[in-house]
Amino acid sequence: MNTELISQAARATLDGTLPFPEVVRLLLTAGVEYYHVDYVGLRKTFYSATRDLVVTPIPYEGLPSVAETFDAPALQAAIRDSQQHGQKYRDFTRRAMAAGVQGYFAFLRGQRVTYLGRQGDQHIEWFPGAKP
Repeated sequence: MNTELISQAARATLDGTLPFPEVVRLLLTAGVEYYHVDYVGLRKTFYSATRDLVVTPIPYEGLPSVAETFDAPALQAAIRDSQQHGQKYRDFTRRAMAAGVQGYFAFLRGQRVTYLGRQGDQHIEWFPGAKP
């Protein structure tokens, strides 16, 4: 995997300087198959098909604790604000954690994200334009 491209994509996500489709393009070019966002550990782990991995921090300060109860409608509202109104990743992160998201897996080739709650709740969101 190209660690420089992965680091570039991670920084751009945190800074809000690249839209999600461009981040996905960069990560695929870097050899990433999927990644895991861990809001409890405040890190992202990027995985290749050949068992390589790269870990980057989520260095935001002042984030809430992950809510105990999973609130799928609140999560979906945060997702829509990001997709339709350009909400920054920091704000999405705060809202997702408040909605009980402890982490998620973004499957780049599968074009979907699986969000996970603290009690095993799940929500699958397809990339814009992708279909099940």
